[in-house]
Amino acid sequence: MPKYRKSRVDGAFAEAVSEILREIKDPRVSGVMLSVMNADVSADFKFAKVYYSVYGQHDEKELAKGLKSAVPFVRARIADMLNLRVNPDIIFILDDGIRRGAEISALLKQIEPELEASAAREAEEARANEEDDGDA
Repeated sequence: MPKYRKSRVDGAFAEAVSEILREIKDPRVSGVMLSVMNADVSADFKFAKVYYSVYGQHDEKELAKGLKSAVPFVRARIADMLNLRVNPDIIFILDDGIRRGAEISALLKQIEPELEASAAREAEEARANEEDDGDA
């Protein structure tokens, strides 16, 4: 399958799953702010990994159980929405990239004063070395 087709299928699948997740009435899923980050449909369309991110407070285990129990509903709605040869089996995977990015950003903000002080010292040393070279 050409790469551009796989990319289009992945995008359409992620968009469809995102819409479908809003329809789920299970309180474990509907009470959580959920965002589909990406989807990866296998080349033979038998499997699909859906990467999701969660905002706010939630119980990860309960959410995972809720999503797993919603798979038959999601598959049925996918069959209605997308015209795929095979209706793939769906696996939901938590993508915590946003949380990790926020943690890294916080760590960088903590060391930012140290980095600025170090850069200032290096600039001062470079300036002093230039003056010494000019005097010789």
